[in-house]
Parts: sequence; C-alpha cells; structure tokens
Amino acid sequence: MRSISIFGATGSIGVNTVDLIARQGGAEAYRTVALTGGRNIARLAEQARALRAEVAVTSEDDLYAELKDALAGSGIAVAAGRAALLEAADRPADWTMSAIVGAAGLAPGFRALRHGGTLALANKESLVAAGPLLMAEAARHGATILPVDSEHSAVFQALVGEDMAAVERIIITASGGPFRDWPLARLAAATVAEARAHPNWSMGLRISIDSASMFNKALELIETREYFGVDPARIEAVVHPQSIVHALVGFSDGGLMAHMGPADMRHAIGYALNWPGRREVPVARLDLAAIAQLTFEAPDEVRFPALALARAVMRTRGLSGAAFNAAKETALDAFLEGRLGFLAMAEVTQDTLARLGGALTSDPDSLDCVLDMDHLARRTAREIIAARG
Repeated sequence: MRSISIFGATGSIGVNTVDLIARQGGAEAYRTVALTGGRNIARLAEQARALRAEVAVTSEDDLYAELKDALAGSGIAVAAGRAALLEAADRPADWTMSAIVGAAGLAPGFRALRHGGTLALANKESLVAAGPLLMAEAARHGATILPVDSEHSAVFQALVGEDMAAVERIIITASGGPFRDWPLARLAAATVAEARAHPNWSMGLRISIDSASMFNKALELIETREYFGVDPARIEAVVHPQSIVHALVGFSDGGLMAHMGPADMRHAIGYALNWPGRREVPVARLDLAAIAQLTFEAPDEVRFPALALARAVMRTRGLSGAAFNAAKETALDAFLEGRLGFLAMAEVTQDTLARLGGALTSDPDSLDCVLDMDHLARRTAREIIAARG
C-alpha cells in the first residue's frame, strides 16, 4: 500500500489533495502517515479520521488540546508546534505533498526528501529561496520532486519525451488578476477585499493577493529558473485573461507546445499524485467552441513591478531569492494589516533588496544560511515599513 503525507492539509491545495485521495480509495488504498495543518482544527481532525492518519499535527502550539479532544478515541497520534512538523516529516512516506504556505514550508520539505520518495511541491518558497540546495538534496537521496503549481506542472508535462537542449523558451501565463486594467492611481488605494477577488482561480487569501500584485507570477518565474535550469533570458511571462493555457514551451524548430486545462488545481495535483501514469480527475472538460477565443498580451511592468524584481533575483541568485520572498511576505503582512498600500509592497521589497546589497550574492551552503537571510530580510523590511510611517 502506498504511503503518503500531506503538509498543509487544511489549505486549498491540501483540501483538494485529500479530495483526490478519497476519490481514489482513501484509507483503503493509501496509508496516510501524517497530516498537518494550522488553525482549522475541525477540518484537520475530519481529514485525519477520514484517511485514518497515523499522526495529525497542528503548527499552532496553543491548539494542541483542541486537536487532541477532536481526535479522542480515534487512535490517531496528536502533536503541535514547529518541532512536531519536522518530526512528522521525518516519518518515511512514499509520496509527500508540500503545501505549507511561505518559508515555514522549507524545512519540512527538505526533511521529506531524505526518504528518497516523491515530493509534490506546491510550496513556491522552497525553490525561490533555496532552489539549488533543494535540487541537490533530492539528487543526494534519489528523491523525485514534482511541480504542483499549475504553470510548472504544465511545463513539466510539455517536456515529457523532449530534449532540454532543444528548448528555446518557456512562457508562463498570468491571468492579470483583478487589477489588469486598473489605472495606477486607483491601484494605490486598492483594498484587501478587492485584491483577493481573483476572477478565475479559487485560492487562499495570501496567494490571491500575490496574484493581484503579480508577486505570485514573479515567484513562478524564479521557480522556472531553479527547477528547469533554463537561462533567465529564455523565461517569459504573458497575460492570458482566460487562464486556459497554463504554460507554453518553445523549441528550436520554432514550435510551441501548450498545456491547456480548466482553472482547477486538481489537475496538477492529480498529475503529481498519479505520475508517471494518469488517472481520471474530476475537472471540467474544455469546450473550445464555447470558449471561442484565447487572448494574450504583454504584462505591464509599471503596474506590476514584481516581474522586474524577479528578473533581478534570477540574475543575482545566491541569497537574493530568500531575501525577495521574505521581504514580499513581510510587506504582504503589512498590507493585510492596513499599514501599507497595495503598490507599496513592491517598493518595500525593492528597498529591502537594495539595502541588503552585496550580502545577497553569496551562495548558501545550508538551509540554515537561507533561513538566516530570511530573518534578516524580514527585519530589514519591517524597519523600512516603520520608517514609511
């Protein structure tokens, strides 16, 4: 029986993963080693009971008693806190979903690779902040990393059977989010409610706002560089409002291979779960006649400066990805708390990178080095935000 663990089970990716596993036989077909979540204890307990998990872990120390009560009599072990997350990752599993949002997902993903299984990677920050270390760790233990972002899953699928030497370009699509046509003056006053209202995808709060600011796409450009090993000059972003084409790969003969599908994360999750084969996934089938047309346009980098910042990070590499992500997350926190305007998130991120300067060029030799830069960049970003008043 195949063993699995899901880190970030109560978020949107985790919920969809649990749904697909349940549709493929659930506890009768899979041995669930560990499920982890945050503050949604009722959902975590429900998932753990349904999949008969060996251990359920909440990242929140203060919710240990609530989770223990919710799983009383089930025989499922209960734990809480950061150390417990790492201990859960130390439990061997054939397949692990890494869906914890943010830098908090770095260490559990690294730990899971040590078992030599498959890591289904939905945590963008792992590649952005520590891409070379992550890929080296996978190679060291004979582990496989499969991308779960819809865009990178699309690229991965388009490259099956292809020679990377023949790849001329990789094009990542972006919907443009809710602010694609907003004037800059209006963008400056955008609210959290407006920013979270994505026109196509159903996602969590933070990733929805990252999508509205194109920081999500900036992270994906960096991920493309780190996962597929292509030169940054060969990586492009294009706005595609319909969100039907998820990515395209261009080859040396001028041909483009496009991956198309509905705006439903269960496709990318299902592909990673069933790779190298395929199984039926309950997503809508495209009706091309009903869609009628697909449109594309160049992204406006004045409106979305995160894309230019991503290119600078790809050129610098070293610790710049860790600093970029940490500053972005800190600025996003300030926006959610009403202390920073929508456009100011990019300004704070840029100022943080500029202030850290030469410290970003060093190549990290360990995950601790990456996490040290993460802490430094967060502190620097907080100082910059405070100085703005």
